[in-house]
Amino acid sequence: MAATMRIFIDADACPVKDETYKVAARYGLKVFVVANSFIRVPASPLIELRVVDSGPDVADDWIAGETQPGDIAVTNDIPLADRVLKAGGAAIAPNGRAFTQDSIGSALAQRSIMEHIRSTGEATGGPPPFAPADRSRFLQALDETVNRIRRTRR
Repeated sequence: MAATMRIFIDADACPVKDETYKVAARYGLKVFVVANSFIRVPASPLIELRVVDSGPDVADDWIAGETQPGDIAVTNDIPLADRVLKAGGAAIAPNGRAFTQDSIGSALAQRSIMEHIRSTGEATGGPPPFAPADRSRFLQALDETVNRIRRTRR
């Protein structure tokens, strides 16, 4: 088990980085911001930018390889969420949707179906736009996840 809970942000196109920093600061948690290129992060000993090589899944591979039981990943990437869960971590999407052992299988299956539909040339419309309610749900889900993990470590 990790000595201290950490949060990993799959940072490219993540709309809730600032919210993650605020929750992490409240609990004194280390945040790793993982991206394929430089992005500005607040100057804090609790926040560390990790710039990884460009390429498919390089950031995901780094996050999955570093995740230990009790860590949290913030990601929209369903296969990465699956890898984090398998490593004993927790995964939360920026819209506040918590990936769980019970939900990840159906999320992976739905992703596969949508990829197949798109490969046939069908327009699927994409996900709904990010909304203020998503930001609020994310803050609540991250706070609940941090507290749940803290309770299990006592």
